[in-house]
Amino acid sequence: MRINKYISETGFCSRRETDRLIAAKRITINDVVCEPGDTVAPGDIVLIDGKAIPQKEDPVYLLLNKPIGITCTAAPDVAGNIIEYVNHPIRIFAVGRLDKASEGLILLTNDGGIVNKMMRSEHAHEKEYLVRVDRIITNDFIKKMASGVEILGVKTKPCEVTRMNDYEFKIILTQGLNRQIRRMSKAFGYKVTKLERIRIMNLTLTGLERGDYRELTNEELKQLLASLHEG
Repeated sequence: MRINKYISETGFCSRRETDRLIAAKRITINDVVCEPGDTVAPGDIVLIDGKAIPQKEDPVYLLLNKPIGITCTAAPDVAGNIIEYVNHPIRIFAVGRLDKASEGLILLTNDGGIVNKMMRSEHAHEKEYLVRVDRIITNDFIKKMASGVEILGVKTKPCEVTRMNDYEFKIILTQGLNRQIRRMSKAFGYKVTKLERIRIMNLTLTGLERGDYRELTNEELKQLLASLHEG
C-alpha cells in the first residue's frame, strides 16, 4: 500500500498532509527516510518524527460554520488555523478548503477514507454557495457563469447559477478549483464581497451559528456515506 494511503487510513492525517511530511523528511519506513511513492508492507515499521503513529481513534465527523479569518490548514505555525480554532481532543483535518476571506460550511474528520472519496472531482459531489458581488448582476453574467469560465488555464464545468437579487446569486459547483468562484466572477469584471458555503452534498448550515460546530447526526452520516459509496 502506498505510504500516503496507509497513513491517511490510520486517521493521523490526509494524503495531502502526508505528502508534506514526506517532503519534509519526517517519515521513516524501517528506519529509512521515506520518499514519495514508497509503499508499506505488513510488518513494516512506520514512524513520524521518530514516533509510532497513534492507534486509530473512533471516527469523528464534525460540521463547522467557519467564520471569516480562519485558515483551512493543519499547519500549527499558521495563526488562526482551523485545527486550533476547533480545538477538538481527537486529531482531525478539514475536507477541502474555504479561503480565509470566505465563510460557511466545512467538514472535519479523522476518516481518511471519506476525505479521499470527497476530494475526487470525478465523483461530482455538489457544493452550494451564496455569493455577493460589487455590481448589479445581469442575466448575461448568470448565463456565462453557468456555461463555464476560462480560469487557471481550464474551462470550469457547467454549473447551476441562480440570481437571488441585484447583488447576490447562488451557485452549485461539482469541482473545487483554487478560489474558483472569485476567479470566475472576476473574469466578467465582478468582485466578490461575500462568499458563504451553505451546503456540501446532503449537509447544510441549518441550525449552526457562525463559529459553532457540531457532530453529524446519524441520518446525515448515513446519507453521506451512502452517496460516497454510490460515487
